[in-house]
Order: sequence, then C-alpha cells, then structure tokens
Amino acid sequence: MRAVVFDRYGPPEVLRIEDVEQPTPKDDEVLVKVHATTVTRTDCGFRGAEPFFTRIFTGLLRPKFRTPGMELAGEVVAIGSDVKEFVVGDEVFGLRGHGANAEYVCVREEGALAHKPETVTWEEAAAVSDGACIALACLQKGDLREGKRILIYGASGSIGTAAVQLAKSFGVHVTAVCDTARVELVRSLGADEVIDYLHEDFTRNGETYDVVFDAVGKHSFRRSRGSLENGGIYISTDLGFMWHVPPLALATRWIGDKRVTLPIPKYTKADILYVKELIEAGRYRPVIDRTYPLEDVVEATRYVETGRKTGNVVLTLNGAVR
Repeated sequence: MRAVVFDRYGPPEVLRIEDVEQPTPKDDEVLVKVHATTVTRTDCGFRGAEPFFTRIFTGLLRPKFRTPGMELAGEVVAIGSDVKEFVVGDEVFGLRGHGANAEYVCVREEGALAHKPETVTWEEAAAVSDGACIALACLQKGDLREGKRILIYGASGSIGTAAVQLAKSFGVHVTAVCDTARVELVRSLGADEVIDYLHEDFTRNGETYDVVFDAVGKHSFRRSRGSLENGGIYISTDLGFMWHVPPLALATRWIGDKRVTLPIPKYTKADILYVKELIEAGRYRPVIDRTYPLEDVVEATRYVETGRKTGNVVLTLNGAVR
C-alpha cells in the first residue's frame, strides 16, 4: 500500500510516498481503507521535532513512527476476532496517534473511532476529530456552562472553529477573535460577537470574560490577564508555550485570583461520539480550507506551516468522491 513516510526529522521535504506493507488488524482492531486524512499542526510539530522535548515521545535521534497523520475517514475492510461494534463495510471516522496518512490503517475498536455521520463527506469526516478533541479538553478545563462568557483567540483555525461551535453547544456566550477575511465564517459558526484583531485589540476594549482560550498559541496570560473576570481562567493550546505554561499553572493555583490551566487532550471515543451527535443534529460542521491528493503531502504541509490556514487541510486517497 502507499503511505507517507519520513526517516528523519526536518522540513516538509523529508516526507515522501512509499510502498509499505499493509497492516493486519489485531483481535481488538479494525482495518480501515482510508478515503481522507489530514495534515495538522501536531503532525508538523512531530515531523520537525519542535519543540525539541517532543522527541521524548517520538524518538530521540530519529522518528519511531515513520508514517504521520492522526485523523481519518474511511471504510472498514477487515475486523479482528474480538470486534463487536463494527462490521466490514461500515463507514467510520476518528483518529489515532500516527499512521493515518496511508491507504490503510488499523484502529482499536475501543479507540477514538465511530460510525461516520451520513450527512458529511469523507473529507469533512476526516476534518473533525483532532481539533474537536483538543477544543473539548480545553473547554472542559474552563468549567463552562450556560451563562458564562468565553473569548476564543484564533477562532478560524482547526481548534478555534471547533471551539466556537462546542462552546455554543454548552450554552456559553462566545466572543471570537480572528482577522478580517474570516469574520463572516466565524460568525456563521455561531459566535455571538466577532472581533477583528486587525482593527481592535480585545485587551483594550474593557470587556471581561470567564475564560480566555488561546486556540493558536499566539497570545499570553500576561497580555490577557486584564480581560479575565476574577476567578477567570486562561487556556493555551500551543506546545511552544509548554515551557512557561506549567509554572504559571502551578503558581496561579496559589497566587492571585486568575488561573492558568494546561489541558491534555485524551482523544477518546466519548469525545468523537459527542461531536458526531452534534453533527447529526446540525449543530457542528467541519471547516475545510484546502484539499490535496496524498501525493501532494509536501505542498499541503508547507501550507499548514504558513500558519494561515482556515480550519483544516485534508488529503484524499483511494478514490474519495464524497
């Protein structure tokens, strides 16, 4: 089968398409024929070993896992002997830690995998799971419930577009921050207010929020602190901030009345099923910026690394047409 592979850390050009052995499902796994997958910021960070400490998980000198890709949508073509939830022919979507940028991938039945909603295409189904799971982990840390107010900075990215819709599903008042070109998109996702950061600095408008959620890792607690209510919470997603967020998270537990928290997404089946229910109810829609064939993975990755994508970047394969 064809798969994206890389044997050393580096720029997008280390990626290539190679023929590799097709995996065989274990007793508790299903084999999925992949119709669509994605390129995410997480994929880019692991491939480039940025920040450096991620090598603790991915391999110190060279990658332990040759094929990138977390998100997938496709068709079950084989099942392990213990699998009960899925049968051959089922259309599924979800994610796993690596290996999804390939024609076939094995996923645990109890992993972050669910039946695909009939109302979305392969491409849309592939573009759901990573951003939504990260956003859910962050929103849950914010103790959000009806009547609370959240500001989402970077509301037009994969995590941001998910966060706007998920926060609204909790009954929260959402103020979204993005640039001029994306204001109408973000408003269409349900944001109550949209701030164009090219024309307004939310930290200077006098408004305060229960949660400030930096969905792109380009703000900071110091800059956002004045926009938090007493008892408010600042949340950031970006790995590049990991060196200063843990000390702040620890310190603000004991000092001051505004907290910093560090969410760790778990990528569970429960999260995937929750988002699936919202999709089927018409309350969540995946946002896709660009779609590339698998063969153009280098170009797709370069685009993701510009930091200018809106929503998700999808790779198609195995004749995906819907």
